[in-house]
Amino acid sequence: MNPERMTWADADVARTGAARAGTGRPHGGFVHPALFYEGDGEYLAGTVPFVREGVAAGEPVAVAVPAARLALLRDALDVEAATVTWLDMTEAGRNPGRIIPGVLRDFADRHPSGRVRIIGEPIWPGRSATEYPACVQHEALINLAFAGRGASILCPYDTAGLDERALADARVTHPVLIDAGGERESGDYAPDRIVDDYNRPMPQPAESYRIDFDLAALPRVREFAWAWAARLGLGPDAAGDMELAVNELAANSCLHGGGAGTARIWAEDGRVVCEVRDAGTITDPLAGRLPVAMSPHGGRGILLVNHLADLVRMHTGPEGTAIRVYMRA
Repeated sequence: MNPERMTWADADVARTGAARAGTGRPHGGFVHPALFYEGDGEYLAGTVPFVREGVAAGEPVAVAVPAARLALLRDALDVEAATVTWLDMTEAGRNPGRIIPGVLRDFADRHPSGRVRIIGEPIWPGRSATEYPACVQHEALINLAFAGRGASILCPYDTAGLDERALADARVTHPVLIDAGGERESGDYAPDRIVDDYNRPMPQPAESYRIDFDLAALPRVREFAWAWAARLGLGPDAAGDMELAVNELAANSCLHGGGAGTARIWAEDGRVVCEVRDAGTITDPLAGRLPVAMSPHGGRGILLVNHLADLVRMHTGPEGTAIRVYMRA
């Protein structure tokens, strides 16, 4: 088995250990608590000790949260702030599919010899309904991506600004819950269920522009993506990123999705969206979400798309796979 492609069954032992572990107790496994906070005071009460404990233990620490929270936490720390890696999650994680490979694993893999400690806030008030399914699937997949690794990843949730669905989903994606009343295990923890529940067919646009393709038609798919992306409002750089992303997905369709597919493009809520659909089924829940080496088995195409796009949504099943790439106009 490729160690970069664990399944839920492979992670059972590591997940059980994580559910018993507290945020401040050093141990060999993975810890992934949700911090439910209301207001600045509870936010700092839950995050400042987490950072200070990591710094005191000699653990590399990163904080990836929205800019306002970033400034709040940095101001609350003293000398520790200089040793922390700071990232604005609204930019680094605007595409949730990029957070595991481009933020969490990127930081952890640069410190392979010991534990790392990360605060990551991928779900904040203002995330759109279109973004949310990818956000909550990301939170579930962290448990698989880090199973068995020495890492603590604390995920804050704003109880005053988020709706009850987001808070309920957090109880399912995190084995440990922390709030003003203390720390406890989550009786609802079942991250694999979240991945399945949000693997839903996506609403169809009222109008779109379409091209069917096979391997011989890949050059026409690139021309199609570039031309319509520009017409629908993308600048040259973003249109070029869309062209590259669609080409990667179409090539995957030809190689792994039945040899052919369909691409459609349209404008939606200030974004240009292109969907590539084929007859294949993606069975690896971490496809496109882990750093991967060059391999004849693929896996780099969706990863590249996640790094290029502002948002990536996917629906896959026995009837085929549809992947949507969103770029801000």
